[in-house]
Amino acid sequence: MSLKIYNTLTANKEIFVPVRPGKVGIYLCGPTVYKPSHIGHAVGPIIFDAVKRYLSYKGFEVTWVVNITDVDDKLIEEAAKQGCTVPELAHRVTENYLAALEQLGVHGIDHMPLASEHIGGIIAMCERLISRNAAYVSGGDVYFDVSADADYGKLSHRKPDEQQSGSRELASGQKRNPGDFALWKAAKPDEPPEVQFDSPWGKGRPGWHIECSVMASHYLGETFDIHGGGMDLIFPHHENEIAQSETCHGVPFAKYWMHNGLTRIGTKKISKSDPEMARRMGELTLGNLLSKYSAELLRFCVLSTQYRRPIEFSDEDLDAKRKGLETFYRLFERIQRITGQDPYASGTDLDQIHSSVNGEVEQAFVLAGLNHRARFLEAMDDDFNTGGAIGVLFELAGCINRFMEEQRLDTRHDARLATLAAAAVQTMRSIAAMLGLFEQRPVRPDASSGLVNQLMEVIIAVRAQARSDKQFALADLIRDRLAALDIRLEDRPEGTHWRQGR
Repeated sequence: MSLKIYNTLTANKEIFVPVRPGKVGIYLCGPTVYKPSHIGHAVGPIIFDAVKRYLSYKGFEVTWVVNITDVDDKLIEEAAKQGCTVPELAHRVTENYLAALEQLGVHGIDHMPLASEHIGGIIAMCERLISRNAAYVSGGDVYFDVSADADYGKLSHRKPDEQQSGSRELASGQKRNPGDFALWKAAKPDEPPEVQFDSPWGKGRPGWHIECSVMASHYLGETFDIHGGGMDLIFPHHENEIAQSETCHGVPFAKYWMHNGLTRIGTKKISKSDPEMARRMGELTLGNLLSKYSAELLRFCVLSTQYRRPIEFSDEDLDAKRKGLETFYRLFERIQRITGQDPYASGTDLDQIHSSVNGEVEQAFVLAGLNHRARFLEAMDDDFNTGGAIGVLFELAGCINRFMEEQRLDTRHDARLATLAAAAVQTMRSIAAMLGLFEQRPVRPDASSGLVNQLMEVIIAVRAQARSDKQFALADLIRDRLAALDIRLEDRPEGTHWRQGR
């Protein structure tokens, strides 16, 4: 079966044919690093890590680029609040983000450039667009003239009257057309010097959209295979990338556009700009989630849904996914108990033994296992349907468990049949590795750690009630008694947090 990808540009599933035979270039829009990253910032990398793993399995040489936006209005504002420089803030947030991705098993990123490292390329693209009468200078700003691109709107399929550039742009009084967007922004008097770069139009900094065009073409060429990002980036960000890139270079930009569904809690998208969601950002940051849940669980939760669908993310959903993971963990423990072998160590799989298997029952089991693998690959060939692929893994786990029950392997010793079951588990792990799952034995958290968190929540709630009732002596007593146990309470605007140690 040929790999098919749903292409947002054409609104169709298309057979994947790379620009250059045997090679694939992927660009994924990364975060703007001004505040701790939340789970929504990990969704794209987890999905495309699985995409790269699968393309590599199919024999392609894959180059994957994820950018970091380290020059932006939000960074300037947040750095001023924190009393640090923009580069200091960007570096700190980026390092924490990279550490989280490493925990989540996202190992396939080949290049992670910073926007600030490509100022020269950004200026060069601006100059070329100006020379082609597709951009103009206004008051030290440089704008792209959307009227110069007859195909503008082809990605988002918006009508001309719907094509208003995003709120992140400068005031439209300096524009020729309301939809024109900034390629270069003149420096403001109160902006710090580290975000003021020399240009032919005076000091300034790049617009948001042009950063990705320059970085993508720098690493992948003027035309490459796959451009990814969240559905919220289709317009204006990706639409503007296409317009400026194709006008500048005169060739198609990205061949396939893949957009993942947005991460939600209930009906609400996880967004820092949403006041309600902003109150929950502490719970949803990658750092906090990784302290409460295993990295494999978070990855499993993301990949359990086909990437174009919204990903529901809540404690309830995570609990349900944890139970699903336990299905596999119990199977691995059962195999180890029966065979005495570590299922996480390399071992013989069904491919290696199927030609030597005798007996109708044994042959049927091997064929069933290989059939499950084929169906797993069919799911991945169908627009990287990781949710369907995980469903096949569940079915394969059930098949293995039934075989062991029917053969009574828990109570009788049969090395030959046990070897078959173990080989099926190895086959399961080999295909699950395409999703980055079951590569290492899970680290079981201390059973008491969850209880401690729950007890602290109770204590904090009691103290909060005491303060509300103006029983300040009791509230202070609780705080002091906890301090004697080396537990510190921190009262913040969003609520009280606790930590151990100073």
